[in-house]
Amino acid sequence: MALLYRVWRSLAGRAIFLSFFLLLAPLASCGTPQPLQITNLNLGIPANALKSPVTGPLPDKTQLHVRFTFKLDPKLLKQADQQRGQPGQRSQLEGFANKIGISDATYQKIKDFFSLQGISLKLSKLRTNLSVDAKASTFAKLLQTKFVLHSYNGRTFFAPTSAPKLPSFLANSIDAVTGLDNYSAVPQHDFSMQFNQPPVANSQARPGQDCSPLNQTLLPREVAGAYGYSQLWNRGLHGENMTVNLIEIDGAYKQDVQNYFDCIKFPANRFSVTNIDGSPQEALGESTLDIEMVAGLARSVNIKVYQTDGSNNSIDVWGNVNDELQQLISDNVNNNSAGNVVSISLGTAEGDMTSQDLRALDSSFQQLTRILHMTVFVASGDCGAFTSRRYGDLSVSFPASDPWVTAVGGTVLTPNGTQGRANEAVWSDGSNQSSCKNAWGSGGGNSAVFQRPGWQNATGVNNRYSHNSRQLPDVSASAYALAVYFQGRWGAVGGTSAAAPIWAAGLVLVNQGMLQQIHKLANLPSTAQQFYSVANQSSGTNPYYDVTRGNNLYYPATPGWDFSSGLGTPNLGDFYQTVVNNFK
Repeated sequence: MALLYRVWRSLAGRAIFLSFFLLLAPLASCGTPQPLQITNLNLGIPANALKSPVTGPLPDKTQLHVRFTFKLDPKLLKQADQQRGQPGQRSQLEGFANKIGISDATYQKIKDFFSLQGISLKLSKLRTNLSVDAKASTFAKLLQTKFVLHSYNGRTFFAPTSAPKLPSFLANSIDAVTGLDNYSAVPQHDFSMQFNQPPVANSQARPGQDCSPLNQTLLPREVAGAYGYSQLWNRGLHGENMTVNLIEIDGAYKQDVQNYFDCIKFPANRFSVTNIDGSPQEALGESTLDIEMVAGLARSVNIKVYQTDGSNNSIDVWGNVNDELQQLISDNVNNNSAGNVVSISLGTAEGDMTSQDLRALDSSFQQLTRILHMTVFVASGDCGAFTSRRYGDLSVSFPASDPWVTAVGGTVLTPNGTQGRANEAVWSDGSNQSSCKNAWGSGGGNSAVFQRPGWQNATGVNNRYSHNSRQLPDVSASAYALAVYFQGRWGAVGGTSAAAPIWAAGLVLVNQGMLQQIHKLANLPSTAQQFYSVANQSSGTNPYYDVTRGNNLYYPATPGWDFSSGLGTPNLGDFYQTVVNNFK
């Protein structure tokens, strides 16, 4: 009997121990993190570029600015597009951000993944864009890759040696990742400028006010008279309480801008500058041109300049440009900013951009137009029909080709001497076919990336050059011999870089009048679609001057829309009346 008892006690003990072990097993597994599911990331760099010679490693200490653009729900975008507040009322977009952007739970998982020392994270106010800054060595360790330098087509870029690895939960929620390479070509922002005297030795010094532009240059009053801006001035519309936002990659000399402001009596307190990702290292004249074009045509508007370093010192210029756009968005999340506009005079050939950079910028443009209801004007480029800068290679400029922006081409405007318009032709110059130097003329053609939107429909849009592609430009304006004060002297400037801010100033005046006359924002249009709607609903009015002379070295100007001048140049008085008649 004692033997049987000892056997039973032994078996019972084992059973209890086994039960206890089985109880602990699931508890132990609960404390063990499940391995992350990993997804390889395709950065969209052309295969030929990745096969180009490697010249060495990217230094480990290189600071990378990586940006994650999260997917946007089309239904929520449509909802935002249809919801517009009233002037003077606070926007409710921060509450909307919790729906359209990433959730708190997802953000926490992202922060857990990027928990290594030396990493900083910043989430945009709309929660649609996340910046992650760290050294190249940190990203290499985290993403299980290495970064090297390539030499390709006369330029150097860095890229990973293998596809970066991201957790699937993050990869599935993002639309684009930028900053893990800098393959996309630096934006082209040079322009043609002629002077009759050498630059002032110290452009910051201002010996005295100079309000004597060169002869044969177009002054603001001549542009305003030719394009009907003066008609809106006579209605008391000068841009009061409206804003033009400029996206720049170079700076401006303060004394140049102040001299121009003094000459036209523009209030300096309506002008502000915000540096993004550091300050510009040089002033090349682009920012100066944009500021002076807007100030000369909308003399009571607020001009806000977002500027960054676009020099060779910047490792990722397009990433900086998108950071400017995201800062602009964040700055206006709590404002009813409908009716305000954005002007951009930057671009490069579509084929020189990665798909990641394209998608990231496209997302920012959608947020600006559909959520904040701002119109974005972009210069169509200054290499005619050949934005690649290779004569005969048909190509267009991005971001002008993006369907969420309004692409602006260039013309040569001839005033009639009485502040009116005598005639106009497409701006172009084919005298030096070996080198563009941003002087071949008005950019335009068929996009190789974007399909033609359904709204791009007007007389002339369907022609012998048409494909099922986004066609540009949408509109155009003067791009030749405009008076600009730069480096302590007056000069004559050309390029679509001038045409974009000319349209930006014009639309601000139109929107100001709309808000005063109709007292609501609900039907105020903000995308390029509005310009085709205006053209198609202009019974009894003439909102555009149709440019039918000249070409952009390939596409001719024709009656109606064409690939060199779009729908035409502004006849702003009629444009305004058409908008009032059809968007009440």
